[in-house]
Amino acid sequence: MNLDHVFVCGHPALDFAATLRARRSTRFEMFVTPERLNAWYLESGLVDAITPGKEADVQEATTVREALYRLVTDRRLGEQFDREALAVLNAAARKAPATPQLTMAGRHTDATPEQALATVARQAVELLSGPDVPLMKECGNPECTRVYIDHSRGMRRQWCGMESCGNKIKAAAYRARKKSAPATAAH
Repeated sequence: MNLDHVFVCGHPALDFAATLRARRSTRFEMFVTPERLNAWYLESGLVDAITPGKEADVQEATTVREALYRLVTDRRLGEQFDREALAVLNAAARKAPATPQLTMAGRHTDATPEQALATVARQAVELLSGPDVPLMKECGNPECTRVYIDHSRGMRRQWCGMESCGNKIKAAAYRARKKSAPATAAH
């Protein structure tokens, strides 16, 4: 599996929730080390610099991520929020977030892993209580469990991303059609 972090969901909190890939099958964890977690925070653009993390930061982030995924699923399916997941997300959101500063070079955000996680949790609160809730969809690839914001015309988007899932599904469908097509007789 590709170890690159992917940002196709249309919202940082959804991209964060998607860091445990293929939840229904092979389950691939992206946050295997504190360095991989910090790489996500940097690559997501939430922070510009982050202090080195510890294993406890990874455990806390995965706990919050799983609570977030549960709440996203609850909201998407129109179900009541899971109380335990709600408590986990809100506890993380109450902590001090990363705070941007104005420097001579422009905006710069230094953070600790805890501050970066609090920032993600706060963004999740905004998402799950905001106007984009009806636009949340799960990827149409049965192997993918990413949830994304569908801003497409007519809300007809089917995949989290064309590169990550759409092309694979389309290519598989094409191969299946070619395989099942009757062979033309050569004369």
